[in-house]
Amino acid sequence: SALALLVLAAAVASAVAALALLPRAPVNRLCTAPNNRTGFLCDDRVTCVPASWVCDRVSNCRNGEDEQGLLCGDLPHSLPGYLVFYCSNPRSWVYADQRCNGMNDCGDCSDESWSSAACPPCGQEWWSCSPVHFEFCSCIPRRLCRDGIQHCLGWSDEFLC
Repeated sequence: SALALLVLAAAVASAVAALALLPRAPVNRLCTAPNNRTGFLCDDRVTCVPASWVCDRVSNCRNGEDEQGLLCGDLPHSLPGYLVFYCSNPRSWVYADQRCNGMNDCGDCSDESWSSAACPPCGQEWWSCSPVHFEFCSCIPRRLCRDGIQHCLGWSDEFLC
């Protein structure tokens, strides 16, 4: 019976070793980061790094998988599609978590437009207008309302907001 037990243990060990050699299916790393933004799931399967923190030369995952050469070697082409948003200018792109964040990250507002980026209307903390400053697209933060500085073309941020 001791011999049978040794044979069984050897069989289990070789089966485990054979399973380790099988190619693994690609890991789905899409996750939801804070503020309901697109993120990258670390190897620990718990830490969700915001998309714009991937390939930023700072390791945010314990094992540094958010900065690996295979992922960051040929930006944006080496990134998974869910981490990238392509601007209306085909040579421009931003990280997916920069889409619909209220800021003009593409330079032409394509990351904030309702048509190409599918952004919702201005949120509760934003005021809808045609901004005069390049950094905003169709909404300004409400904290800029009634601050004595024109942020909207029609001055609605100073008189209506």
